[in-house]
Amino acid sequence: LTNCRDDMTCVKEEIFGPVMSILTFGTEAEVLERANDTTFGLAAGVFTRDIQRAHRVAAELQAGTCYINNYNVSPVELPFGGYKKSGFGRENGRVTIEYYSQLKTVCVEMGDVESAF
Repeated sequence: LTNCRDDMTCVKEEIFGPVMSILTFGTEAEVLERANDTTFGLAAGVFTRDIQRAHRVAAELQAGTCYINNYNVSPVELPFGGYKKSGFGRENGRVTIEYYSQLKTVCVEMGDVESAF
């Protein structure tokens, strides 16, 4: 979608489907402020030839997944989930098992035990 404005629903809310809202910007700081000015944060994409800028921007984006020069390409081993109102916890990979598990330690003695109790 082109000619988008910050107040448009397609910019402020999550749209699940092959949709991209296009907005122009002047500075990196402006992009970050506008991108993070939402109650959602499932995923974000950064497209640039400057890989240092891409990582700097990705680090500041409030999104559970940040893609650089691609979008929605995620191996099943990578954790997936959002920030803010875009999800609870993470899915996929080892982090999911850890998230949905509760650790318990059990110590067992198999020999004779002398006890004062």
